[in-house]
Amino acid sequence: MQKTVYDKSELRNFVNDSLSGKVKTLEFYLNFSLEASRDIKKTSKYDSIREEIQEEIYHLDKQMVSLKSMQNQMRKVLNSESDVVKLGSLVITNKARFYISVSLGEFFFQGDRFYAISPESPMAQTMMGMKPGDSFILNRIGQEIVEIF
Repeated sequence: MQKTVYDKSELRNFVNDSLSGKVKTLEFYLNFSLEASRDIKKTSKYDSIREEIQEEIYHLDKQMVSLKSMQNQMRKVLNSESDVVKLGSLVITNKARFYISVSLGEFFFQGDRFYAISPESPMAQTMMGMKPGDSFILNRIGQEIVEIF
């Protein structure tokens, strides 16, 4: 893995923008579903369709709550420098790049693959407090921390 310096504030903004984009997309689908449920005629012939739309609205609402929660969690993620892994750290291992922030999963930033992981995730919990040069094994995969930003 090549050595690159990353701007954590740009990375943080990228994750925030990704979350905002997901919220806007979800709002669109939620509004579309609500409008569709209003347009369906109130006859028994359409009961199953109305039920399916209501179920979809329920799932979209749950996703929205989850995304809003992630946005709130991102407010706690600071760009402070640290010598050890903590909330807000960008951890470069010999296998991957992890941004300890929210559970957003895999994404690409400046042409590189990253994983935004929750501080409660097993990976983050294993790395917490470690320094560059420390090694760990998780799920039978050994990794060494190369850099922390």
